[in-house]
Amino acid sequence: MYSLLFLGQMGPWQIAIIVIAILLLFGAKRIPELMKGLGSGVKEFKKGLKDDDSENEKKEKK
Repeated sequence: MYSLLFLGQMGPWQIAIIVIAILLLFGAKRIPELMKGLGSGVKEFKKGLKDDDSENEKKEKK
């Protein structure tokens, strides 16, 4: 339980280590491709939420 308290307290050194580890794992050339895929996934998710809300409003009006 005590170790879970430290998850929210990441300092600059921990963030730097994580960034370096990601660079080593994926390489500098693949990271833009991963971020592009992540961005399009988030965009599609938001679009799906918006479409779902509009469908619910149409059902409520009927």
